Amino acid sequence: MALRREVLKDGHVWWRIADPQWNDPLDPNFARRRGGRWNPPESFPVLYINEDTQTARLNLIAFTAGWPYEPEYLREDAGPVLVGCVLPRRQEVCDAHTRAGVRAAGLPATYPIDERGEIVPWDVCQPIGERVKKAGLRGVLTHSAQSRHGERELAWFPASARSRARRQRTLKFVEWYY
Repeated sequence: MALRREVLKDGHVWWRIADPQWNDPLDPNFARRRGGRWNPPESFPVLYINEDTQTARLNLIAFTAGWPYEPEYLREDAGPVLVGCVLPRRQEVCDAHTRAGVRAAGLPATYPIDERGEIVPWDVCQPIGERVKKAGLRGVLTHSAQSRHGERELAWFPASARSRARRQRTLKFVEWYY
C-alpha cells in the first residue's frame, strides 16, 4: 500500500529535549549514528522532535523512568532544556497518525500500542522509516509512543546537510516542565 503523505504547516514550532551542554541540539547526526525509532544505527540523519510541550513532558517522563528519582527533583540548572525550532518550508512527510496513514505505513491499527498492549518496538518502525526515506519524504509524523491521548511527534529527515531546523528559542527546565 502506498504511504499517505501530508505537508507540515509552515512556521510551526517543534520542540526538542536537550542537554544544556550540547553544542548543537538540532544536529540530526546523533540519531544517524545511534539510530532511533524510525532509523537504524549508521543509516541517515533524523531529528526527533515533539509537536508541543505536553508531548515533550511525556517523553521526558518515559526517558527518566529508570532513574532513582523523579524529574521534579532535578536542580533548576541541571534539568534538560527545551529547544523550539522551525523546519524549512513545505516539508512533505509520511502520515502515520491517522487511521488511514497508520494502515498505509503497515503499522498495527492500535499504534503506538501493539495487539498485546505494549509499545510497538523499534525493529518494526525502522524499516518503515527506511521506506519513507526511500520514497523521498522528509519524515514520519506519528502519535508519540508515550501518549495515550493523541500527542504527536516528528522524526524529521533533512533533505541534505544544508537543510537545517532553525532555533527559535530555548526554554529552561523550570519554564517548560512544570
